[in-house]
Amino acid sequence: MIFYTLFEIVGYLVSIIVMLVIVQFVMSLLISFNVVNMSNQFVSAIWTAVNALLDPILTPIRRIMPQTGAIDFSPLVLIIGLEILRIVLRNLAVATM
Repeated sequence: MIFYTLFEIVGYLVSIIVMLVIVQFVMSLLISFNVVNMSNQFVSAIWTAVNALLDPILTPIRRIMPQTGAIDFSPLVLIIGLEILRIVLRNLAVATM
């Protein structure tokens, strides 16, 4: 039963982190193509908050990964790693029931 609870909690946290990665990706595209302006305080506040939440998670991944030029694959690696963790915990939860 404890693994099922742990699976539910981790699944919820994984969903939040994946959503933050998607928000960061969309905002970076909108900023790059000048659809939104960083001089807008609301946009700047959201961008700063999302980066403050994701940078501690993405920085170690960026250190390990090779340089790929302008494309940053660390969010993709993060999502894949979190999904693997979710699968392992789900299998543990099912095995203990």
